Amino acid sequence: MDIAVTPMDPADDKAVEQAYQIVEAVLAADVPDFPPVGRQRFLAELRHPWPATAFERALATVDGEGVGFVVIEMPQLDNLDNAEVDLSVHPEHRRRGVGRALYEYAQDVIQSVGRKRAMGMSVETLPGGAVRDEAGAGFAIAMGAKGALTDVRRRLDVTSVDEAGLERQLAAAWERAAGYSLVQWRGATPEEIIDDIAYLDGRLLTDAPMGELDWEAEKIDADRIRAIDAVVAARGRRRYNTAVRHDESGRVVAFTTIDFPGTVDWHAFQQITIVDPTHRGHRLGTVVKLENLGYTRAHEPGLRAIDTWNADVNDHMISINEAMGFRAVDGWQNWQHDLSGVPAATSA
Repeated sequence: MDIAVTPMDPADDKAVEQAYQIVEAVLAADVPDFPPVGRQRFLAELRHPWPATAFERALATVDGEGVGFVVIEMPQLDNLDNAEVDLSVHPEHRRRGVGRALYEYAQDVIQSVGRKRAMGMSVETLPGGAVRDEAGAGFAIAMGAKGALTDVRRRLDVTSVDEAGLERQLAAAWERAAGYSLVQWRGATPEEIIDDIAYLDGRLLTDAPMGELDWEAEKIDADRIRAIDAVVAARGRRRYNTAVRHDESGRVVAFTTIDFPGTVDWHAFQQITIVDPTHRGHRLGTVVKLENLGYTRAHEPGLRAIDTWNADVNDHMISINEAMGFRAVDGWQNWQHDLSGVPAATSA
């Protein structure tokens, strides 16, 4: 089979449509409980790239038919040795060399700009959980990658939450949080707290378990937060945020976000939850997550499911999520391929 891998031009409507169809087919096959990406969201992500990130995209074709798609993300302000690889092979064309051809292309791109590591993820089955095709793990190992961190996805069924139980949890948490006040917002981050939010956001990869991933803390400042907010709005995403302010200092010291990608109303993602280390022990993580859930539901009556990921060793955050009603669905392995000293794929 003659597989051609060529850069994808976002202005090439035919290639973009082929890539979109591949992504939707892969999602439906591999994670069928996810909502579809949706053409509008797919196009919005092409047209409004994430700030401080360079992207390379390529389409694999056989006789002009799109059979695979790869996106290579390269941070521009930090993690300058790293690149993330998101590789999709249409389910009808797997195990025919398409994935290898795409990965070799990605490896060449990464090495050509002097980067040393490729990162990627694959879904896996948990004991007693939803059955997943684990071919991605075998492929990653065959390419030379090593598992560096295991995440677990948990889902909250919003339609069956224990309302009284959540109220009791929130009341108990606030009893430990005297001296703190609530701050909530939708859309752009308020200017009066943007520096505090930037500081907290920048702490995430320092505070969260990272296993063996060689990933440094991101350099986040107010300008980067503004740029992210602008892209989120341009993509049509809706974000709900809850923070707590330390009354004595006036600083925001914890916050969390629930994000709607804009495809459907029934599904959202629980994103960052972070508490400044000097303010831990006051149940602020529980406060912001429960308050934000109520805030989001008040504005999104169609919400039925929220997904979140945690490192499988992040016992503290897992305990908060499970107390809220989140339940494990599947595992997600973070793979890391050290390309130092590895010959370029095209010359191998």
